[in-house]
Amino acid sequence: MAEPAIYFEDVNERQGVFHRRAFLLGGIAGLGITALGGRLAYLQLLETQRYEKLSASNQFNFKLVTPPRGLITDRNGEILAANRPNFRLLVARDEDQKPEDTLKTLANFVPIEEPRMKRLVRDIKNAPKRAPVSVMEDMSWEQFSAINVRAPELPGVTADMGEVRVYPHGGAFAHVIGYVAKVNREDIKPTGPNSDPIMLHPSFRIGKQGVEKAFDLDLRGKPGARKVEVDANGREVRHDPNGDIPAVPGQEIQLTLDVDIQNRALEVFGEESGGAVMIDCRTGDILCMLSAPSFDANLFVRGLQGAQYRALANYERNPLLDKCLSGTYPPGSTFKTMTALAALEAGIDPELRVSCGGGMQFGGRYFRCHKKEGHGPQNMRDAIKNSCDVYFYSVAHRIGPDRIAAVAREFGFGQTFDIGIPGQKKGIVPSTEWVRKNRPRDPKWHPGESLSYGIGQGMLTANCLQLAVMTARLANGKKALNPRLIKSVGGREMKRGSDAPDLPFPQDHLNYVRDGMAAVTEAGGTGFRASQLGLGDILMAGKTGTAQVYSYKAGGTRGKGGPGGCATTACSWPSRRSMRPRYALAVIVQHGMGGSTAAAPRAREIMRVALLKDPELVARIQKPLPMPELAPDPEADIVPEAPLMATAEAPPRPASGAPAAAPPARDPA
Repeated sequence: MAEPAIYFEDVNERQGVFHRRAFLLGGIAGLGITALGGRLAYLQLLETQRYEKLSASNQFNFKLVTPPRGLITDRNGEILAANRPNFRLLVARDEDQKPEDTLKTLANFVPIEEPRMKRLVRDIKNAPKRAPVSVMEDMSWEQFSAINVRAPELPGVTADMGEVRVYPHGGAFAHVIGYVAKVNREDIKPTGPNSDPIMLHPSFRIGKQGVEKAFDLDLRGKPGARKVEVDANGREVRHDPNGDIPAVPGQEIQLTLDVDIQNRALEVFGEESGGAVMIDCRTGDILCMLSAPSFDANLFVRGLQGAQYRALANYERNPLLDKCLSGTYPPGSTFKTMTALAALEAGIDPELRVSCGGGMQFGGRYFRCHKKEGHGPQNMRDAIKNSCDVYFYSVAHRIGPDRIAAVAREFGFGQTFDIGIPGQKKGIVPSTEWVRKNRPRDPKWHPGESLSYGIGQGMLTANCLQLAVMTARLANGKKALNPRLIKSVGGREMKRGSDAPDLPFPQDHLNYVRDGMAAVTEAGGTGFRASQLGLGDILMAGKTGTAQVYSYKAGGTRGKGGPGGCATTACSWPSRRSMRPRYALAVIVQHGMGGSTAAAPRAREIMRVALLKDPELVARIQKPLPMPELAPDPEADIVPEAPLMATAEAPPRPASGAPAAAPPARDPA
């Protein structure tokens, strides 16, 4: 029997393999433990703050807080746009409850109509998670309290107090200031300031028109945050006021407008359609810029119903159109000042007389004057005073359209001005070049078109602001003033309108036209009766006009009523006999038959308010009257023959019935 043999080489080999594997696995385990320890040390020592923040974010959440929108004030600090407290109801999408059920429960406490409920359900479902949707604004205290008491039973429902934009003066400044409204999808951009998460906040509003839109970024401010403790589902448990981040209010914007003048302009227009612009002739500041009829901007803040908006949009007098900037109209006879100045620049003698017999025959057509029996022989001053059409027919035909257009552009026609808000239309200042470019079918200027051009009609159109700028530059007599609407933004004053170059016309030519405007308001002038201010020796100088328009809307047709009149007036105070002109005013009344009867009386009332607010002018009006001259007394010159001597004791009076004592004898000396 063979005995087993043991080979030590095999044993040693197996032990070596085991040891090598043990060392390899031990090294790998050691490296893993070392890496894990290093990672733990890194997280504990170097990433402590980061994970503390992440941990806190699971416990706390920050809700965006909209900043108070900046105030808008007038030149004297009167508030035109502010913010007021607002009880609001918000609903956010919650996984544990359907929006339909939540809104039906809320309908027991606040009014929610069925069509509106369907729209709210759609908005809540489309909104991001935890992004609240506004269900109701301006809740009463009873409604606010009833919902807050039941807040634990209504997941996703919040009733809190925010701020809403308010316009204290309603429609007086609606076209200038504009309004704010909810953010639409078109307003949100992928980059830039409109990509901020605050845009999705239900109480955030964005400017939609006027100053609110043009200076929206300045008025917005910077949003803040409200620190709240939340549960595992993200629901608010409590508020931590110590962790709140305060919002930064928007900047205040001060306008050059005056509340009293603007409100008075709205009053005198009533239901009439038109516009009024007043400019300070010294600085270029716009004191009044009214478009009538207007609308209440507060309605747009809450959101108009479809029927309400259609009523405004379809109203014939078009309250949504800014007739000071966007509406363009023929200026009528107010433009005759430009024709007169162009004639002086062309070398026409102002004393040259043109006979007016009630009309002028030209090219197979009879061009009538507004006075059927005619004005008789007229020089330039008389023609401006009496608004003689025949005189300006003749002058315009002689000098041609290009000279008139050149003067008109120097006075602001066909231009837009940097007043801070959009919406201006240039209008049309026709010339031979303009006809060539814009009338390809008939590129030639016809001589008969010059006649209509000379009296401010034909193809010529302008807006109310341009008429006011023309009047202000004429009244100033030196500077080509630019209008200024924004006085300051955040305390930084804007560029003054008086920082402008001089007018490129001789002073004597400007003075002659101004003298003609002053004659309009004298006895016998077309604007005499309507321009009497009743303020002592303070007088107005101006020019009235009437032109044909076909609609309350620019470029439309009037319909059954046929063509109507557009009454215009451009005036300044005072006339040449008083101090230097202070204020320039342009008024347009659509379908007002006659500038002297429709526009001039309104201009007078607006001008009176401006004058009575000026301390210097009030002192001039209230100056003491001169003492009246007394009639001479015929007995005052009689001198007594001898002076009467006063005695220390008067003689006793005689008793009743006793004879009076005889007078003492006179000393013969």
